[in-house]
Amino acid sequence: MTMRPAIPFSNNGFMPITRLVAAVGALVVGATAAVEAGETFGAESFTLDNGLQVVVVSNHRAPVVHHAVWYRVGAADERPGESGIAHMLEHMMFKGTATVPAGEFSKIVSRNGGTDNAFTSHDYTGYFQNIARDRLEIVMEMEADRMVNLAFSDKDFVTERDVVLEERRSRTDNRPRALFSEQVNAAQYLSHPYRLPIIGWEHEIRGFDRDAALAFYRTYYVPNNAVLMVIGDITAAELRPLAERYFAALKSRPVPERARPQEPPQRAARRVEMTDARVANPEWSRGYIAPSYRTDPDGHALALDVLTEILGGGTTSRLYQALVVEQKIADQAGANYNGGTYDPTRFAIFAMPRAGADPAAVEAAVEAEIARLITDGVGDDELARVKFGIKARTIYARDSLYMIARIFGGALTAGLTVDDVESWPRRIEAVTAAQVVAAAKAMLRPEHAVTGLLLPAAASPDSPPS
Repeated sequence: MTMRPAIPFSNNGFMPITRLVAAVGALVVGATAAVEAGETFGAESFTLDNGLQVVVVSNHRAPVVHHAVWYRVGAADERPGESGIAHMLEHMMFKGTATVPAGEFSKIVSRNGGTDNAFTSHDYTGYFQNIARDRLEIVMEMEADRMVNLAFSDKDFVTERDVVLEERRSRTDNRPRALFSEQVNAAQYLSHPYRLPIIGWEHEIRGFDRDAALAFYRTYYVPNNAVLMVIGDITAAELRPLAERYFAALKSRPVPERARPQEPPQRAARRVEMTDARVANPEWSRGYIAPSYRTDPDGHALALDVLTEILGGGTTSRLYQALVVEQKIADQAGANYNGGTYDPTRFAIFAMPRAGADPAAVEAAVEAEIARLITDGVGDDELARVKFGIKARTIYARDSLYMIARIFGGALTAGLTVDDVESWPRRIEAVTAAQVVAAAKAMLRPEHAVTGLLLPAAASPDSPPS
């Protein structure tokens, strides 16, 4: 199961887009004191002697827990020519050990009333189970077992490689938008491996063998390269002896430094245009390389979070109001920014031109809104409204055990700390209008832009009706 990187507290990635309504206003106002004090989630953390980082967030409303192990390795850590091997190994992790035969892991979780899954991103790979508190030790023991004892045959590997190839066909090759995204990413990053698809290029997947997957596993799947998170009906004091019992005996090993190729200066605007007969309506996008929280020498990342909301954070945003409501030239418009990546990320703007509208007019309207923001600035009321919405979604996130794990897992595998997560709302609150404008000026520069246009293919005279 391949997913995009999680984005702490953003309306992108896995954070649900939950807009404020009057009925919950009092709840939000009553809960902001804890957020402003830095007690966003109340996480506790400790590290075992073998280097395994452990994070606990207590939530005692129901006798259940979300148990997860995240590894600090993903698709951007693969060797050249092996795109997709991190995702391939994610599949192989369910093929068993000497004590848990192939296919039994998920069955055991299910028999005990739980659910499980896994995901791969450019920066991490994660495995999780939702289970009753009194069955927690069952999944802890199995997860610790497969961290060091994974075993699978050549036959198992070849069979699962065919499964991954079919996943690529169904989720990427059969979806014009997914194919187009691959081309845009490849144009956006000139050198960095974020340009590669997480699932991998088909010809490289076909070249995988069992030894390549096992080598990747033995290199990166070690306790000192992992984060264990348990969110739910448990305290750190209760979890510590369990973590010691099941994980402390696992041996640490040196892990290669994340020495990834970095981006050279981007000096030329680029355009990517693709037509496909399966596309019903045009789609327009523009992306810019931008700093992540970890790679932010000029201090723009937090302001980019706020800028995302102002420009494209839902129906009250500037782009939606201008393009959809006022000019009526688009059916949708918005912005995306993922600051929770290990290396520099992407600030993206998107729009779906309305039927009959000229994509060039949409592009011009977007550029006009960016110019207006840079020239006229951001008003106090607009800034306050956007910050209030961000704060509200932070509070809503505390209701989801899964979402809390996504937030901490994404941050900790991207080189951030527990305190970075807990203090994020306070730091967002300190962002000024001048900082937002400065970030827009610095980042949204034409020479850094990759503009994408996905278009319906023109029907030929002999084409059958779609």
